[in-house]
Amino acid sequence: MLCFFFLCHTAYGQTAVSGTLRSPTGDPVIGATINVKGTERSVTTDENGRFTVQAASGDTLVFSSVGFQTREVAVTGTEMNEVLQISDTSLNEVVVIGYQTVRKRDLTGATSVVSTENTQRLASRSLPEQLQGQAAGVTVRTGGAPGQEAVVNIRGLSTVFGSASPLYVIDGMFSDPNTTVNPNDIESVQVLKDASAAAIYGSRAGNGVIIITTKKGREGPLKVSASARYSSSVVPKTYDMMNAAEYVATNTKAYQNAGYALQADVANYNGTNTNWADLVLRTGSLQDYNVTLSGGGKNSSILVSGSYLNDRGTLLGHSFERAALRVNSEVSRGRFKITENLMISNSNRNSPVQGNFEVGNPWYDLFNNLPILPVQAQQYVTAANPGGYAFGSNNARTFSRNPIAINDLWNTKSSFFKVLGNIYLDVKLADFLTYRFNVAGETSFDRTRTIRKTGIWYQNQAERPSSVDDARGQYLSTLLEHTLNFNKSFGDHALSAVFGLSDQVIRDDGNLASRTNLAIYGGNYFTTINSAGGAFGAGGSEGKTYINSYFGRLNYNYSDRYLASFTFRSDKNSLFSANERRGFFPSGALAWRISKENFFQSELISDLKLRLGWGVTGQQDGIGNYAFLPVYYPINGSPYFFGNQPISNMFSPGGYNGDLKWEETATYNAGLDFGFLNNRINGSVDVYYKKTTDLLNYVAQPTG
Repeated sequence: MLCFFFLCHTAYGQTAVSGTLRSPTGDPVIGATINVKGTERSVTTDENGRFTVQAASGDTLVFSSVGFQTREVAVTGTEMNEVLQISDTSLNEVVVIGYQTVRKRDLTGATSVVSTENTQRLASRSLPEQLQGQAAGVTVRTGGAPGQEAVVNIRGLSTVFGSASPLYVIDGMFSDPNTTVNPNDIESVQVLKDASAAAIYGSRAGNGVIIITTKKGREGPLKVSASARYSSSVVPKTYDMMNAAEYVATNTKAYQNAGYALQADVANYNGTNTNWADLVLRTGSLQDYNVTLSGGGKNSSILVSGSYLNDRGTLLGHSFERAALRVNSEVSRGRFKITENLMISNSNRNSPVQGNFEVGNPWYDLFNNLPILPVQAQQYVTAANPGGYAFGSNNARTFSRNPIAINDLWNTKSSFFKVLGNIYLDVKLADFLTYRFNVAGETSFDRTRTIRKTGIWYQNQAERPSSVDDARGQYLSTLLEHTLNFNKSFGDHALSAVFGLSDQVIRDDGNLASRTNLAIYGGNYFTTINSAGGAFGAGGSEGKTYINSYFGRLNYNYSDRYLASFTFRSDKNSLFSANERRGFFPSGALAWRISKENFFQSELISDLKLRLGWGVTGQQDGIGNYAFLPVYYPINGSPYFFGNQPISNMFSPGGYNGDLKWEETATYNAGLDFGFLNNRINGSVDVYYKKTTDLLNYVAQPTG
């Protein structure tokens, strides 16, 4: 009885509360949600902004709508008329533009912010793959093979030589987020498209810049999150090929009509029926596992993440795996803050050798090979073909490669161990002035090992001995940066600036050893260099590059209406001639927020901004360490004598340019940013013109 009385009392305490929701301009807010806090009771506003909900006096109503700030109001009567304030969450979002952060609404250059909520829903191996379709003007190409790096271009190609990929900046360090970096560790991605936005990175920004910030710990108790993802892939549709019996019938008729004698394997068809596509293609799979621990207090935070990815390709023999660990932490005390980011990853990629004439193209061969040929048979065993792999001959004419033989006989395994990280100290010298000292580094230990066993796999193929090729390299890049950031407002005027100095040293060493005639015991190959007994080869390289820079940017904002940004960077690079090593890369941009003008009155358009920008960026990729000097190599063989002194013969493989200088790209950009319906819908339109001068390229030199 007591319980029944309580329920009845509660029911009778609820009344119909009605009202209207309007925007600051007085327009009705349509489709807003009104929820009685702590319950599941909710309604939405109609086309006039009206609502009616059952609630008791003292209950709290929560009003929410896209594009407006959420509002909570206590029920005090039966009529509630409220005004929801416009929320500029998307436009007030803070974005990284290179050594500074600004509100998205204050951008003057062509910049896109990529939502990681969208990218991390995709089953992909790397961030470049995830960027496909996420930002206007950004194109992504990938062959889809496990471990294959995607090619990203921003606004087309800006160079004809060297890499056309953009510059990547990860937590303040220049590094490539290829397949060795876990994309699930990424917090935010900004794409700097035009020179007015990218010129702060000067000589390396000719192809655009992508700025990546990884996840950090947040204040609160320890939080553990884990995810496991499995996806499978198949080649969706292949050609409907003839089986062996159909091939024999068709080939017989063709030869008879032409008056030729039948091929022996056709005339004496033995019933073999090989579906090469079924043997070479398979169901691929992608397994991706992630565990993250994060948390922190008021003055410190930490994030630790571990991940494992295994990618099994749809083409026989192709696979890739990656294990990665990340530790990001932050400690602050008073005016000092120390931030650390560290990533360690180990990756392995396996595949048959590809990309040369001997191995051909498996996507061609698996459809062009003859169904009357088996994969292997005793009748094909010879000294040159001990595995007995079948391929074309005068008895069954085809020059297609046997892709299964290639997978068994000639393989490459690559391993990459990478460490990437930085630590920086922030000192708040004043409320408006911050100094940062950034120490960053990246190193990788890479090894590619290629084993070729004895065997052949296509008609008239030249015999080659078994062999091992072992290539090893180390990459080391260190970066020291000092920056000063200024940010202050004076009434309607806001001024921000950054000035910095940077020194980077890049070292890249490599060694290669090879030898033929691998030792075999019990049918097993010994694949070390010392176990082989044939001809050997060796080679090596060592390169070091120095880059010294100073840079700055000045941003001005008047009343959120008129904006200006001016940037410069000067880079000095040891890749170029002594008198051409220092390059200067300026830029400027202006913006006018038309929607802030008194004459602009629109209920539909909530934000409208016009942008104009110009800038110069550079390109340095693709040239060697000593392209500005003549390089000579010794020639093996008999020396000649000058008097009684033997002199080694030397040769130069090509020319050089003693005045080698930067490649430069000038960009002009005009853009229009807009927002509709209280910025529920946002977009931008850009028009640009790019011109590249002083193109870097190798030119063939005449002989003689």
